[in-house]
Amino acid sequence: MPTTKSGIDYVRTPEERFSDLPDFGYAPSYVDIDGLRMAYLDVGPANAPTVLLLHGEPAWSFLYRRMIPPLIDAGYRCLVPDLIGFGRSDKPVDQATYTYNGHVAWMHAFLDAIDLAPGARLFGQDWGGLIGLRLVAERPSQFGAVAVGNTTLPTGESPGPGFDAWLTFSQSPRFADVGALFARAIVSRELTDAEVNGYRAPFPDESHMSGAIAFPRLVPVTPEHASVSENLAAWTTLEQRIEPFLTLWCPDDPVLGHLASDFTTRIPGAVGQPHQEFQPGGHFIQDDRGEDIAAALIAWWSTLDEPAKLTYGDAKPRNFAPGDPLEPRATGTDALPPGAPAH
Repeated sequence: MPTTKSGIDYVRTPEERFSDLPDFGYAPSYVDIDGLRMAYLDVGPANAPTVLLLHGEPAWSFLYRRMIPPLIDAGYRCLVPDLIGFGRSDKPVDQATYTYNGHVAWMHAFLDAIDLAPGARLFGQDWGGLIGLRLVAERPSQFGAVAVGNTTLPTGESPGPGFDAWLTFSQSPRFADVGALFARAIVSRELTDAEVNGYRAPFPDESHMSGAIAFPRLVPVTPEHASVSENLAAWTTLEQRIEPFLTLWCPDDPVLGHLASDFTTRIPGAVGQPHQEFQPGGHFIQDDRGEDIAAALIAWWSTLDEPAKLTYGDAKPRNFAPGDPLEPRATGTDALPPGAPAH
């Protein structure tokens, strides 16, 4: 087993696992991050406006296969990394190697390595938001327009019973088949066998799953969790951020579907923006509604030179009904009960 100079044992998914991926014939690029190989896509016109697309758990850049083509066709350059532990990137085998702050540090190193120009656009979902929003807060000139979907930035409280159910599920043997999980979680259509196998591709055995198993435990859902103070600091910055901020959300996601208002009501740059919700759809909105998400981003970006409408919308938090992890719940529009925690 290979080991970095700092003593991190890791595995690398065999390249043949990534052959014949449906609608995903992009050649990866690689950078060295602390002795680990990190994979990413760099597709579209080289001198075009750049958008950083960040995936979450337990996905990889394959999740963006329905969004990349329309973004390229609209004239954008797409940078789509595989987080360390996922996709074609190297995968430390010791779960203790993975920390929230460590993932953020790896992404800082990635952005430095590729020399991303200031003013890039960002879209992040799930952990792509947890990590991406930290980057936005800690690199204030790096990003211009920021959009997120079905994510959270907790500061010591659970996002809700749906996340609690997911956390329990992710630490059980039932989590072994990532492809089957995606087959259940995508609700707007039925995945093909090739697509299911595309989600399975990075994880040929349990030794490759350490990052995916560790990730849910890293979400700071108690005051004792690491990264609570860093997320509080990030919120302090985000609550002063006036650059355009957009939410694109599937409210039927049982894990994070009720949290869009955490961002629309707290971030000044979200005021007056064309926030959207999509149904049907579940947690993995890039696959459920990829073309719609891309179209919404393209339309939004095209208006950013127009004067912003400085009035608050009437978006309200949604009541959450517990359900099976990553399977859709019935739509609800009730407000959260008085005293419910905000993140």
